[in-house]
Amino acid sequence: MAVSSLAREVSDLCIGKPAVRSLPLSATIGDALIALRSSGEDRLAVWAADRNRPDRKACVGTVCMVDIVCYLCSKENIAAPGAALAAPVSVILPPKAAAPLVRRVEPSSSILEALDAILEGAQSLVVPLRPAASRRKPAGGGGAALEFCWLTQEDLVRFFLNSIALFSPAPALSVTDLGLVHPAPLAVRPQDPALSALPLIRAALVDQTSVAVVSDDGRLLGEISPSTLVHCDQRVAAALAALSAGDLMAYVDCFGAPPESAIGAIKARLQEKGLLSMLELLEADFSPPFLSSASSSSSSSSSDEESSPAAALQRPRRLRSAGRSGSYSARMGRRSEEAIVCHPESSLVAVMIQALTHRVSYVWVVNDDYFLVGIVAFSDILSVFREQLD
Repeated sequence: MAVSSLAREVSDLCIGKPAVRSLPLSATIGDALIALRSSGEDRLAVWAADRNRPDRKACVGTVCMVDIVCYLCSKENIAAPGAALAAPVSVILPPKAAAPLVRRVEPSSSILEALDAILEGAQSLVVPLRPAASRRKPAGGGGAALEFCWLTQEDLVRFFLNSIALFSPAPALSVTDLGLVHPAPLAVRPQDPALSALPLIRAALVDQTSVAVVSDDGRLLGEISPSTLVHCDQRVAAALAALSAGDLMAYVDCFGAPPESAIGAIKARLQEKGLLSMLELLEADFSPPFLSSASSSSSSSSSDEESSPAAALQRPRRLRSAGRSGSYSARMGRRSEEAIVCHPESSLVAVMIQALTHRVSYVWVVNDDYFLVGIVAFSDILSVFREQLD
């Protein structure tokens, strides 16, 4: 029965999904930043011509706010982040020789084919929306433009949870018995500079996990999660460059309306470090709307300069950002120090429910004294179901 369930089409998991928002490969980092802020999306697909199929496009990667923040805070750009916004978006995409992190699957593909694509290393899948689900018309009329939706690890884990009885007794076994608890190599201490966690944040973004913040004796204090950072904006780059890991957690949790004392501390530390250009990111206004009012009597058309990243750096920051009124963790009712945890004896099904309830793709494993034991990720969970089928 489990095999017949997996023979269902991928299109069954795409019902009601919105179309992917996109960027051309010719876009700049600044273009991506503005597009993310104006759309409210967590990530954007980057498209280019498919070398193997000239008649269609290929998704060559994704861009999210964490990609941009890490790029601005890199050793090469931290002294001049404003100039880095003019770089092409291709510089933050995986190299061409690397295994693709985004793969295309057809709506008629089976769930099993989608599962194998994820377990082979794809972060997520793009699926063409069938004409009935695609409502956007191209400019100038004609037929509906081909659109895509995302299919993620979360979608597959949710599918298996809905079919959990077919895989008994494995879901009732503990994550330890199933061998799903792996050491958590991505960890920092609260007093460590947040900037030192930059390589770990990059790795966590790729692995779809998080960076643990632990005490000197190994107790879990919280986390720096890419799934939280994607809901921030460019100002978090200044915070990352200035603050400790512990202070960055606190800043992200109050991101929508950080206290003036926090902003003052960031400015002071940036000045101490000689990172004066980072102050521009703290003061710049990339909030939508980016263009001046169309009703202005002095102009009948929008100016490209008014919507450029350089222009945004010159505008004073509004008191309230549009589109992103607070961090993801705050909107989900928890803070960075309230990481989602389980125990080594927790069952697989319990961990799945925890992760899906809190919209995370991993769960930290701790003992009774809150010492960090390891982590269970969605990729590990999906491998269990694949092994059950074998």
